[in-house]
Amino acid sequence: MFDKNREFEPFDSKLWLSSPTMHGTELEYVREAYQTNWMSTIGANINEIENQICQKTGCKYAVALSSGTAALHLAVKLAGESLCKGKMEGAGSLSGVLCACSDMTFAATVNPVVYEGGIPVFIDAEYDTWNMDAEALEKAFEIYPDIKIVVAAHLYGTPGRVDEIKAVCEKYGAVFIEDAAESLGASYKGMPTGSLGEYGCISFNGNKIITGSSGGMLLTDEKGAADRAKKWSAQSRENAPWYQHEELGYNYRMSNVVAGVVRGQIPYLEEHIRGKKEIYERYKEGLKGLPAGMNPYDEENSVPNHWLSCLLIEPEGMACQERGDCDTLYIPEHGKSCPTEILEAVSSIHAEGRPIWKPMHMQPIYQKRAFVTREGMTKADAGKGADGMLLDVGRDIFHRGVCLPSDNKMTAEQQERVIEVVRACFE
Repeated sequence: MFDKNREFEPFDSKLWLSSPTMHGTELEYVREAYQTNWMSTIGANINEIENQICQKTGCKYAVALSSGTAALHLAVKLAGESLCKGKMEGAGSLSGVLCACSDMTFAATVNPVVYEGGIPVFIDAEYDTWNMDAEALEKAFEIYPDIKIVVAAHLYGTPGRVDEIKAVCEKYGAVFIEDAAESLGASYKGMPTGSLGEYGCISFNGNKIITGSSGGMLLTDEKGAADRAKKWSAQSRENAPWYQHEELGYNYRMSNVVAGVVRGQIPYLEEHIRGKKEIYERYKEGLKGLPAGMNPYDEENSVPNHWLSCLLIEPEGMACQERGDCDTLYIPEHGKSCPTEILEAVSSIHAEGRPIWKPMHMQPIYQKRAFVTREGMTKADAGKGADGMLLDVGRDIFHRGVCLPSDNKMTAEQQERVIEVVRACFE
């Protein structure tokens, strides 16, 4: 139980969850864009980062876009293009099509499916990686055999069990889209995330492993798909002397200025990953002995980028906590704690934590959509199985999990203070 009267010295300046780590070289490429007057959506920076990310991921083609969400949108549109021929313009390439989506993720994984008129079917997470459960995905196809697309995220930089997910997709003839927004630099069985699906998507948002302040990228091995995405991203302008438009387009192309920031960040990707791993390992060691553990990963097959370090409290270590849609209450208890208490305690020293992503099937906007666990049960049916484990895994992880400060600029001494505060919550 955190003692609010106990003295914990706050940090002089805010310790962020995961803020940009800049190096100065970014300014050189931004200045180059300025001095050459290539300030719009074409230029050397864009060309260079598309080439460099292809080299990093092993993909043949990369399309620089305004955000990771834009990349996911165009990936979904590409996947749906051949499924819904003859649809009225503007109806959406996936109108009425069922799409299996990661349940425990950020909304951007799912929203692009809805942009295109698709119907999401949420797939529960697994405890081993916190990512899409391949057994639940298989069950979803048994219940909804018309699923045509699978969109799976690698949560907090930890790769999911891609081989198992892809095997299910291949069995049922579904397109696999990889949301690698959080996992650039991570790998599964020696292959970089973002290169494992028919389309991959990464993000350069301000809090990601490398940043452009904004921006994202679509990855593919298909030249035709890359060309289509690039055209759509530039308002679908045709090759004509005037502005000719024969299909719907979007203002999704990345700015050459933003690309300059990304270009300056790319050489530091591995350094950033090493720093994140050190943070993860310090938490793992410093929080030993508590009724809690760090976010897990498949140590045999995957190498995470450790974008965020998270703590999962064991059921026996959980204090009573209740959450509504926008508020939460808990009862302090000696020897136990909960995410709400830990977040309050971390905030008291001027540091930022965050709850685990709230699963999509629990979000008011998506509560009426289908949700499938490995038992084939919906959220209304979810309870405890014969082994006593909760069937709704994502809901359980959200209830017991918390994201800890994971900023690469955090010193070891600062992290030790965070660890001390977290440990005090269980006293």
